[in-house]
Amino acid sequence: MASFKSTKIPIYPKLGEKVTPDTLYWKNYKAPVQIKEFGAVTSIDFSSLAPHNYAVTASTRIHIYGPFSTEPVKTFTRFKDTAYSGKFRSDGQLLVAGCEDSMVRLFDVSGKVALRVFKGHTKGVHVTDFTSDCYHILTGSDDYTCRLWDIPNSTELTSYKEHTDYIRCGITSKLNRDIFITGSYDHTLRMFDARVEKSVMTMDHSQPVESVLLYPSEGLLVSAGGRYVKVWDLLKGGQPLVSLKNHHKTVTCLSLSSNGQRLLSASLDRHVKIYNTTNYKVVHNFDYAASILSLALAPDDESIVVGMTNGVLSIKHRKSPEEKREMAGKQRMQPVYRIFVKGRNYVPKKDDFLVSKPVKSHLAKYDKQLKKFNISKALDTALETNILKPEITVAVMKELDRRGTLKNALAGRDEQNLSQLLNFLIGNVVDPRFTPVLVTATEMILDIYQAVVGQSSVVDRQLVRLQELVEREVDYQQDLLEVLGMLDTLFAASLPRKEVPCPGSSRSNGLAEGNVLLRRFTIE
Repeated sequence: MASFKSTKIPIYPKLGEKVTPDTLYWKNYKAPVQIKEFGAVTSIDFSSLAPHNYAVTASTRIHIYGPFSTEPVKTFTRFKDTAYSGKFRSDGQLLVAGCEDSMVRLFDVSGKVALRVFKGHTKGVHVTDFTSDCYHILTGSDDYTCRLWDIPNSTELTSYKEHTDYIRCGITSKLNRDIFITGSYDHTLRMFDARVEKSVMTMDHSQPVESVLLYPSEGLLVSAGGRYVKVWDLLKGGQPLVSLKNHHKTVTCLSLSSNGQRLLSASLDRHVKIYNTTNYKVVHNFDYAASILSLALAPDDESIVVGMTNGVLSIKHRKSPEEKREMAGKQRMQPVYRIFVKGRNYVPKKDDFLVSKPVKSHLAKYDKQLKKFNISKALDTALETNILKPEITVAVMKELDRRGTLKNALAGRDEQNLSQLLNFLIGNVVDPRFTPVLVTATEMILDIYQAVVGQSSVVDRQLVRLQELVEREVDYQQDLLEVLGMLDTLFAASLPRKEVPCPGSSRSNGLAEGNVLLRRFTIE
C-alpha cells in the first residue's frame, strides 16, 4: 500500500533587507540592558562632561547612573511627590528638578540635600532647564506660567503667562542666555526673550506639544505632539519646513545625534524612529516592549537610553572594536561547508554492512485530516493554526481543488466559520502569489452561499468589503495596463529610424537613364 504524501507547501522568495550605512551603524549596539525603576521613567538627561553620567527621573526619585553601571551611583529622594525633568547643568556640578508639589529643587551632584528650593508655582512643575550662563533656571508648570529664577539669590526674575494650558516642555538657548522656548497643551510654541515682557514668536503645532528640540546652530526648532514631528525655521519667523507623520501614536520625546545629522523620535507606539536631517526620511527603527516616555542619546553616541511606561529603563551600548574583532573571530571558527557535506555522496562497497533506520514521518494536523478524508476539518485546521502563514492554507486549498473536493469543503459552514474564511480571503486575495487559487475559492463561495445573502449582517459586510477590494484591484490593473501601453508607445517612438535602400531602379517617371530611385522604408 502506498504511503500518504504530505501536502507540498511552495516556497516563495523573500525580499532581503536593504543594507545601508545607517543600518550598519545603528545595528552596531549590544543587546539592551534593562533596569527596573520604581515608576514610569519620565525624563533622562546626560551630563555633557565625561564620563557622561545620566540622570533618570522616575516616581519620587532621581537616580544617577554611570555610563556602564546597572546600579545608581547617586540617588536623590527629597521629593514629597512625583519628580519631573531632572536636568544637569553644563558643568555637570548641579542638578535641577521639578515636582508635582509645585516646588523646584536644586541639588549639588556630590551632595544629598537640596541647595535651593524655588517656590512660586501653584501646580506641578514639569519643565526645568539651565540657561547658557549657568546662573538662571527656566521652569514651566501646569499653572500655565513659565518663569526664570536667579540661582545665587533664589529669587524669581520674570514670569510669563501667555499659554492657556499646561506647559509640558521647554528648552533654553545655548547661544543666548535670554532666549528660551516653551511648548504647551494649548497647541502652541512660544519663544521668549527675558529682556522683553511678551513672547517674540509664536508657532501653532495643531496638537498638544510634548517635546521640543533645538538644532546646534539654533536656526531650526523641532517639536513633537500628537502623531506629528514638525521642523520650524526660526530665522524665517517660525516658518514650518517639514511635517512628519511616521508614528501611530503620540510622539513623546526627541533627541539628536552628536553630529546633528540624525534626528530620533520616540512614541507611545513602542517605536524609535531615526531620520536623516537632510531629507527627513526614516533610515532606521528600534522596537521596544512598552510605550516610550523618555529618550536620550549619549553625547558621543555610545549609548541609547530609553524609559518606558512600565518603569523599565533600557540601555544599549555600542560595541567596542575589540568586541567586533572577537565576533568576527567566532564567525571564522564556525565549521566550514565541506564538513557538513562530508560523506554525503559515499557509495557503500560490497563487503559493507548497511544499517538503515526507517525515518518516521510526522504529518501536520491538516495532513492527518486529509489522510482521513475529512476535507472540511482539514481546511478549518489550516485556517486556525496557520494565521501568519497563508501559503499553508492556500496549499491545502490547492490540494483540495486538485482532488475535486474544494467545493464540498467550503459548503455547509455556519456564520462563524464562513466569517473566518471570508476574513482570510479579504486579507490575501489580492496577493499575486495566491490570487489564482483564492479567486477560484471565492467564486465557489459565491455560488454556494448566494441563496443566504442578507441573513447575516456580519457576512454581508464582509462580502461588501471583498467586492470593494476586488473592484479596487481591477481598477489598479486597468490603470497599470494603460501606463504600460503609454510606455510601449514612448519606447517605440524613441527607437532610431533606419533608411534601407531598395535594390533596382525605376525609369517610368521621366527620369534620366542611370538615375536610381531609392525607396525608403521606415523600420520600427
